[in-house]
Amino acid sequence: MQAEERQQTILQLLDARGQVTIADLSGRFAVSEMTIRRDLAQLEAEGLLRRTHGGATRTASGSFEPPFALRARLHLDAKRAIAADIAGRLVDGQTVVLDGGSTGAVIAEAIAGRNLTVCALNMRVAEILSSSPSTRVMVPGGLIRPGELSLIGPAAERTLADHRFDTYVMTVSAVDASAGLTEWNVEDAAVKRAALASSSRCVVACDSSKFGQTAFARIAGLDAADLIVTDPGLDAEHRNVVAAGAVLHIA
Repeated sequence: MQAEERQQTILQLLDARGQVTIADLSGRFAVSEMTIRRDLAQLEAEGLLRRTHGGATRTASGSFEPPFALRARLHLDAKRAIAADIAGRLVDGQTVVLDGGSTGAVIAEAIAGRNLTVCALNMRVAEILSSSPSTRVMVPGGLIRPGELSLIGPAAERTLADHRFDTYVMTVSAVDASAGLTEWNVEDAAVKRAALASSSRCVVACDSSKFGQTAFARIAGLDAADLIVTDPGLDAEHRNVVAAGAVLHIA
């Protein structure tokens, strides 16, 4: 196993467990403890974890939004499969809203170059989409949220209210049967609600690690989604619970 793949797995274990030990990781990967220490040192230098005596923990509590750099390294294969599925559901000539986050960036890569008009709710997403003149990129007004680069505030919400879109591709921080679709940041959630109100159809893109979780700000109930696209990692319990409130598709 290459260092990059090993480090990816370490981050995913941390995401699931909250902490890992050097001895555990050394046995799992069949490498020396020195190799694991080098992996942890590199990931700490990137701000993706915090080393402790004998192991590592998450950089922040699970009650706070993980940094984009960390989320971008997690569940990449799942996000790519979800992105490919959603790209296949969009019809050339459509108007689309696409928000940000790590999943949004992967979806932007999958649809860049398509004959679509895309309202990008994130500057990172807008940059990816603007790489091809075939895709018309619309950027609303508003303030740029540091770190995330999402567009927030009343100006962004007004721009969305003044238009009507065919499809909103929504990314979320968490999905839960009772809490619904939730987001870590209150201002991001407000812009997502505005995008939802301005779109004829809503497709939610969410990898399986986010199911059964609840973030701080509510966007909407599960019934606001016409379709939720996720990956095969979603367990049977969550499949049944979520399917009772929304149409679920496994990419």
